[in-house]
Amino acid sequence: MAGNTGRRGGVKSSRDREGLAAGLFLLPNLIGFLIFTAIPVGAAFALAFYDYDLLLGASFAGLENFREIFTEDEVFRAALFNTVYFTLVSVPLSVVLGLATAMLVNQALRGVVAFRSIFLLPYVTVTVALSLVWKWIYLPDVGLINSALGIVGLEGPAWLTSSTWAMPGLIIMSVWKGFGYNMVLFLAGLQGIPEHLYDAAKVDGATSWRRFLHVTIPLLSPTTFFVVVISVISSFQVFDQALVMTGGGPGTSTTTLVLYIYQKGFQSFDMGYAAAVALVLFAAIFVFTVVQFIFQRRWVTYD
Repeated sequence: MAGNTGRRGGVKSSRDREGLAAGLFLLPNLIGFLIFTAIPVGAAFALAFYDYDLLLGASFAGLENFREIFTEDEVFRAALFNTVYFTLVSVPLSVVLGLATAMLVNQALRGVVAFRSIFLLPYVTVTVALSLVWKWIYLPDVGLINSALGIVGLEGPAWLTSSTWAMPGLIIMSVWKGFGYNMVLFLAGLQGIPEHLYDAAKVDGATSWRRFLHVTIPLLSPTTFFVVVISVISSFQVFDQALVMTGGGPGTSTTTLVLYIYQKGFQSFDMGYAAAVALVLFAAIFVFTVVQFIFQRRWVTYD
């Protein structure tokens, strides 16, 4: 009896030590999460209800910031339109291009590993560096694109200084940078599809296109759903390329919501208003994500 009690005491003591060790290993991450995520998010939520200027101090404003955002702020409306425009165009393009390249590099071709690395290279490169390179590519007179168009007798647009072409310019650069990440996800999904399903479809006489429609697309739908959700969230937070390449201009044609938050908070020092816009952005991303999860039951196949 005493021996059993001793063994139970020893097991309990061992589990306590393991729990303590696990807690100590987790403690740095927990402290980092509290300092860099939880506390700033909580502070931003509270600041949204204050008129807080870094130079003049804070005073409680209630819902005044939100009233101004939705009834008076034309720049906010332009930023919201630009962000939705960017998302609706860039997400389908990056998803389709990512899937197409994944299908391409999923073949047993010579040098396919090198092609996978080349396609992924823009994604792992710092956005600011890529933005500076693309600013040169978009130069009206000596840029790479307009020079190539000039060779075939076409006059290229003023990419980043035209209110018509500045946003398409940002979208092209962003799709080029991000489709490699989608390619990796789709490639993992493609390699998880059992080969015998394609063999059975071939026996039934299915063409390559019909095998793609009736085997690849349904079995790849969970991966597609994940890629779409991640891409939408990322597109709503587009910031670096807009700041470096256009600064939000010309006018407000490329001012996105995150760039507007930066301008209000760190250029105008209106932290309360910037926090309110950030809260609106959070709500928009949350709603879009919930809607996607609701409708995914109609087109995502998990079997």
